[in-house]
Amino acid sequence: MRMDFIFLALCTLCIVAIFSILLMIYHQYIIRQKFRNIPEVEGYPFIGAAFEFMKLSEYGRMKRFSSFIEEFKEGIFMYQLGTKPFINVFKPEYLQLIFPSTVNITKGDSYNLLKPWLGNGLLTSTGKQWFHDRKLIGPTFHFNILDQFTMILFEKTEILTRCLEKKIEDNPGKAVDIFPVIINATLDIICETAMGVDIHAQEVVTKYTSTVHQASMLIMNRIIQPWYWIDWLYYLLPAGKQFKSTLDILHGFTKEVISKRKIERQLQNAKLENEFNIGKRKRKAFLDLLLDQNEKDNTPLTDDELRAQVDTFMFEGHDTTAVAITWALFLLGNNLEHQEKVHEELEEIFGDSEVPANVKELSQLKYLERVIKETLRIFPSVPLIMRELVEDVKLDNYTLLKGTSVVLDIILTHRNPAVWSNPLKFDPDRFLPKNSKNRNPYAYIPFSAGPRNCIGQRFALLEEKIVLTAILRKWRVNSVKTIDTIEYGGSLILRPIEEIFIHFTPKK
Repeated sequence: MRMDFIFLALCTLCIVAIFSILLMIYHQYIIRQKFRNIPEVEGYPFIGAAFEFMKLSEYGRMKRFSSFIEEFKEGIFMYQLGTKPFINVFKPEYLQLIFPSTVNITKGDSYNLLKPWLGNGLLTSTGKQWFHDRKLIGPTFHFNILDQFTMILFEKTEILTRCLEKKIEDNPGKAVDIFPVIINATLDIICETAMGVDIHAQEVVTKYTSTVHQASMLIMNRIIQPWYWIDWLYYLLPAGKQFKSTLDILHGFTKEVISKRKIERQLQNAKLENEFNIGKRKRKAFLDLLLDQNEKDNTPLTDDELRAQVDTFMFEGHDTTAVAITWALFLLGNNLEHQEKVHEELEEIFGDSEVPANVKELSQLKYLERVIKETLRIFPSVPLIMRELVEDVKLDNYTLLKGTSVVLDIILTHRNPAVWSNPLKFDPDRFLPKNSKNRNPYAYIPFSAGPRNCIGQRFALLEEKIVLTAILRKWRVNSVKTIDTIEYGGSLILRPIEEIFIHFTPKK
């Protein structure tokens, strides 16, 4: 009787296994039929390109990904991770048919892997919730009120220059690794401007920034390993357990920020007669808007929903800007003739003055503005984004069907030699009006485009200008490594994998 049961169980397992294999083969056949005219990255049966990507280092993956520009000159290609196809697009004319859509705004399935960290925040949500949240949050980053942030930006930038001075003095004649200094400054800035909380990130050691990087790497490694997509399996494995411990740190930090702001609001409300307190905050910070909504809304945000929005802005508001500033200094340190033009412009506008710049003076820094644009072309802070199509899209002879995962390759678009001659050459004059007028607007998309473009892009550009101006008014910079030798990778954000060592020389 027992032998019969074992035999029956084995037969059932065999049937299930055979059926699963046949189903996978059929699924592969359907994919081939749907996308038979789209060129494909070679891969293995049932796992696609996952094994190739897994074998490579983070920088190796970036180099391999960059090679697709030459390999697929049509501007469209496909790879599979497991049995799931991802259609990659980097031709500007194709992007122009996807980005402006108000229907195809749903982020790809891979963004679900960010939800344990960022919940249904502005980055990951879609549909009615996304439209509601975007409308609510949009006014907090309107250009007309950004100048009210400048005092905080100048204060934090002054602390940054003091931190740099100390590092330079402590290491005479030696190069300084600038990324940790810059990232602490941008964390300081986003916490006080958007959250209304001063966390002194540049003076007090915090694990938040290093944990953000760790979480980003774990998510990217999970994206390229299809068996990690199964939640119960992933959280049983060491990588899943490590990810959970990073979430504890990240969520603990943002909960503390929310708690601090709630306490400060209570104190401010108790002292409304104090004119100083009234005048200090002429506008509401992003977090204030959310807390206001919770106090008067019939359906207030839960603690987890509130934390999700804060987590999203903390992550997107400091990491992306920090890498943009770092890469700008790195590129200027490699292109001294362009750096000299920046110094000439600064000299022309500020002379010997040491007074912080005002918004009007910052608006006159046209060459520095082009430097920032060229930096974001070569090193876009977010190298790619994904969409899940809600309706069919036709790109010339290619039809991308509803339900398809589309990767919009920003970094490949920015480095496409068919659009940008000698794409890795640093040349800010690419963005002179005469050189830009005939260029497709979707050839340059560092802040995405269309309805889901970056809500904080104007704030980010203002912050980058202020920080770079403050540093370059005091020093000339010289990079130790070149663009050909520095290692970087796309773990959600296009970050350096190694130290960014730069020599600082005081301006004479």
